[in-house]
Amino acid sequence: MANKKNRGTETKPVSLITLINQSSPVSEQYRTIRTNIQFASTIDHEVKTLVVTSSGPGEGKSTTSANLAVVFANAGQRVLLVDADLRKPTVHKTFSLQNNVGFSNLLSTKETMNDVIQPTVVPNLSVLTSGPKPPNPSELLSSSRMDQLVRELRGGFDLVIFDMPPVVQVTDAQIMSSKVDGTMLVVREGIAIKESVMKAQKLLQMVNANLLGVIYHGTKNATDQGYYYYGT
Repeated sequence: MANKKNRGTETKPVSLITLINQSSPVSEQYRTIRTNIQFASTIDHEVKTLVVTSSGPGEGKSTTSANLAVVFANAGQRVLLVDADLRKPTVHKTFSLQNNVGFSNLLSTKETMNDVIQPTVVPNLSVLTSGPKPPNPSELLSSSRMDQLVRELRGGFDLVIFDMPPVVQVTDAQIMSSKVDGTMLVVREGIAIKESVMKAQKLLQMVNANLLGVIYHGTKNATDQGYYYYGT
């Protein structure tokens, strides 16, 4: 899908471990998480749309989203990374993309996917940046237009990853988790608060989210930063 209104942008990702050092232990752990998510797919419930969120800020959910998008794309899947954090978007910075138009425009204007989805230097990986910050993110995500958009994106890509705000802070991740095939919760050691993580789990359960697992990271071992996947 070609982008028209963000043309001429530089698309080199910034400091993603899965690109700068594919043989590192962390990159290998991301590939393990990819495999676990793939095994979560069944004939009756294929995981093609995925929310990545956290309980609170600073836990690395956006970095996790971007690296997961890269490892899935490296496996030959057509991947779209959507910056659905309409309050504090970062994906356009990670991939050095312009953010004149994006996700919010698809939800509130007559822009089409061809107008706003941008390619990256990573084969098979496209990005839908957040677009201008709207005054009513939760209302946009709750709209019938959002339901329609999920169906359209699901049909156009092998995997769509939605990078969402922290679930305890705002309702956005709750709303989207009720619309997608699966949800991953990112937890960072030394940042996450146990009570907030437990509340995040309860909030997701309230909307019948399919919580595939928890990505726990921030621990240190002898060689690199540890990433651990816990299935639910």
